[in-house]
Amino acid sequence: MSKSTVGATAGETPTASEEQDLGAAGSQLSTAPVDTLAAGPTLGIVGWARWFWRQLTSMRVALLLLLLLALGAIPGSLIPQSGTDETKVADFRQAHGTLAPIYDRLGLFHVYSSVWFSAVYILLFVSLIGCIVPRTWQFVGQLRSRPPGAPRRLTRLPAYTTWRTDAQPDQVHEAALALLKKRRFRTHLAGDAVTAEKGYLREVGNLAFHIALIVMLVAFACGQLYKSEGNKLVVEGDGFSNTLTQYNDFKSGNLFSTDDLNPFSFTLDKFTGTYETSGPNTGTARTFQAAITYSVGAYGKDEKALVKVNHPLEIDDSKIYLTAHGYAPLITVRDGKGKVVYRDAVPLLPLDSNITSSGVIKVLDGYRDAKGAEEQLGVSAFFLPTYTQGNETASTFPALRNPVLNLTPYHGDLGVDSGIPQSVYQLDKAHMKEFKDSKGAQLRDNLKPGETMTLPNGAGSVTYEGTREWANFQITQQPASGWALGGALAAIFGLAGSLFIQRRRVWVRAVRGDDGVTVVEMAGLGRSESAKVPEELGDLAGILYDGAPAAPERGTASPDTSASPDTSASPDPSESSEPRAVPAEGAEK
Repeated sequence: MSKSTVGATAGETPTASEEQDLGAAGSQLSTAPVDTLAAGPTLGIVGWARWFWRQLTSMRVALLLLLLLALGAIPGSLIPQSGTDETKVADFRQAHGTLAPIYDRLGLFHVYSSVWFSAVYILLFVSLIGCIVPRTWQFVGQLRSRPPGAPRRLTRLPAYTTWRTDAQPDQVHEAALALLKKRRFRTHLAGDAVTAEKGYLREVGNLAFHIALIVMLVAFACGQLYKSEGNKLVVEGDGFSNTLTQYNDFKSGNLFSTDDLNPFSFTLDKFTGTYETSGPNTGTARTFQAAITYSVGAYGKDEKALVKVNHPLEIDDSKIYLTAHGYAPLITVRDGKGKVVYRDAVPLLPLDSNITSSGVIKVLDGYRDAKGAEEQLGVSAFFLPTYTQGNETASTFPALRNPVLNLTPYHGDLGVDSGIPQSVYQLDKAHMKEFKDSKGAQLRDNLKPGETMTLPNGAGSVTYEGTREWANFQITQQPASGWALGGALAAIFGLAGSLFIQRRRVWVRAVRGDDGVTVVEMAGLGRSESAKVPEELGDLAGILYDGAPAAPERGTASPDTSASPDTSASPDPSESSEPRAVPAEGAEK
């Protein structure tokens, strides 16, 4: 019996016909297009156009464009964007008078809508489509066709083994077909050899990866064009309806319409925040959640929900995130005659992690001074949730342990009728006058819940009745986010399949020799050099050998079935057109 393997050419230079034969055996192991064009002065306009298209749709250009897209997104993360925060952009322009005009010319304040970023995005999109379409048709053609027949000289293949057996060639072919089909190879008998192929999932994964990239690009584009994002500050007991006028700030994509807003509303029932009371993490939030009651549509049923950080409430394709929290002192203002002209919870903006807060109370209408003259009141408010003696400028803990509200009142014209927009958290003092105390100093006072500050000269009073809490919600609507997630998962699995699955072919040839003994040859070929092909071939050869054992050596008393390699029983190279097989590592079993 003779059984051996080779891992390279057996010392002979292949002829042109043999090279063509081996090329046919290894053809279509990939769906990558063959580049038959080379750039040169003789191509002409059509030739240059075809060459440019071939380069654009090549894998290396697609990867280069993908890299450029990733690099182009870096400025969008480091530089303030006009579509995200106009205030930061304005601050940047003011602080960097030299850089700002350059950034404007380069479109760095609106990277994702700039011409150069859109050009890279579109080129990548075209490149992927131009790469996928021909590959897909070629792969479909491969699935519909049969694997190519065996080359004339199997010894030229990187994995090879052979032995002689008394079994008939038809029996060897049948056993090989059954074995390879059991191993999930696509098989058929072509002439005197069984041809088998496996590993089509590699190309499936490759195509799935590129299709998934296209899905992700389309999903991201749709998400940017049709998205909407807004913020709403809601005090406990108040509500929100998903209409444009209800938002504190709102931005959307270029193709977004107000008709795309999902119809829903909700009420903030209670905000709950608890904090670490000791240790190095003192003041760190432990519980941060908002209990709300919401309904969908005009006649929807009320439902309860709990919104936490990173656990948004999802209504259709809208998500409601909890992003911030603060305090809203309940203020009552009376005029000189004791009439209540203002009563509301006033949200104050936090200044630090302990929720030291500031804001403004504005009384626009209904207030009259002691003489009955109409005026407007403005009160600067500074709030400490936990007041500590000796540290009057900042709160020492974020919870309401010892709340104190510092008020500084003004009277006059708030300037809200001038037509110039102003922040509800800032006080324009240009046309306002200070209230003076009995010593002629500016009036200011610290109030605890239930206490009242009396304005001088019978001008009225301001009462701090208690404290409510507010929560800020970010409502986002980004269509196709599910498609983007699905595309990302498909890209990961597709890439894994294209990297770890190997496309390979196996041939089993069995022919009757001149001495009446059947010569069995097995060879394997993969898309790339890999130790798995020889190992798999050795495993298949061992199983097939058990069904078609080696023929006994001539001149011996009994057959040798030990299956040990014996190169002395190999065919004499002078009597065979095949070169002698040289034993090597790989498929030997």
